[in-house]
Amino acid sequence: MSSQAFFPQPVYAPTNATVPRVLLAPPKYVQGPGVLAQSGRYCSMLGYARVGILASARGHSAEAGQVFAALKAADIDSVAVVFGGECSKQEIDGAVAALTEQQAEQKAEQQIDALLAVGGGKCVDAGKCVAYRLGVPIVIIHTLASNDAPCSAVAVLYTPDGVVNGAEFFPHNPALVVVDTKVVANASERYLVAGMGDAMATWFEAKVCLDNPQARNVVGSRPTLAACAIGEACAATLFADGEAAALAVREKRVDDALERVVEANTLLSGIGFESGGLAAAHGLAEGYTALPEVEHNFLHGEMVGMGVLTQLALQGDTGQARKVSEFFARIGLPIHLGQLGLSANDEDALGRVAQGAMGFAPIHNLPFTVTAEKVYQAILEADALGQAVAADVGDSTYQRVQASA
Repeated sequence: MSSQAFFPQPVYAPTNATVPRVLLAPPKYVQGPGVLAQSGRYCSMLGYARVGILASARGHSAEAGQVFAALKAADIDSVAVVFGGECSKQEIDGAVAALTEQQAEQKAEQQIDALLAVGGGKCVDAGKCVAYRLGVPIVIIHTLASNDAPCSAVAVLYTPDGVVNGAEFFPHNPALVVVDTKVVANASERYLVAGMGDAMATWFEAKVCLDNPQARNVVGSRPTLAACAIGEACAATLFADGEAAALAVREKRVDDALERVVEANTLLSGIGFESGGLAAAHGLAEGYTALPEVEHNFLHGEMVGMGVLTQLALQGDTGQARKVSEFFARIGLPIHLGQLGLSANDEDALGRVAQGAMGFAPIHNLPFTVTAEKVYQAILEADALGQAVAADVGDSTYQRVQASA
């Protein structure tokens, strides 16, 4: 078991040393309709004989149940632990204790070889934390394309009330990531759309880091050209196929557009954000979690999408801001404060968001001095643009997507 925290910056970018370019990625990624049923074969290929399965109570009776059957067919034993819904230290410690207790009753040769996290973003991140503490590899079986958590070697932590409470880093990316697009197609449209909001940030934040020689990516290094090219391809895929992919989910079918967008939301965005770097968009998302009325009612990707618009306002890039806002309106993401249940007149709430964003270190990857006052003003500018776009495009898509989950 490992109780010592891992920090990548001293490894990849030690003080007083040349800062290298670093790219991180999972060694294996499998995506397609029906691949959940093959998860046992994939784990057998990795040499696992006994694994833990972390999933929500609902997940254990649904997708994790399919994984259990696939493991059994591959002669891989498994033990289950229930994820309570929040990636908090309390939840992580509870899962570690439950698995440790189960293993204490087993012989040495019956200890788990890996942990499988089956679920959405918070379950995935909690699984990484649990696996690290147990000293075993993590396998991610992502059941929603709502965020880019599956491929990275970092987990976002929350308080039990859902407020962002830091991050944990790991020396290895997940050993395997599996995404069943049939499962994604049968989930709510809102999850896929939220994933597009999260993924759209990848290129705009990576470009900031690429263009600013002083910027650093998530592990403290310079971004590679490959990571930034992946981020650019991610945005291009969303613009080209996002609307068609959302339609496929509404109609509960898998097609090429959905496959491309799921890959963009998961693999391209996952590699792109970790190795390309972050900036203001995710900082704003972190700021929004300080408002319970937002955190409890909106998804991570919806908050990141609003952050993208604010970052572009900070940069003064009105052309891109308009293009992104119009695209977001067409797929049903929130584009103004009113769609998050907020008001431009609520100085206290917006001030808390701005201050929360300032606590996100990568916001300073922007090539100019960022202050809470500038962030506050950019929130208002992005809101005004969103209001104008909503007046032109309408908000019927947003209303339908919100009602879908």
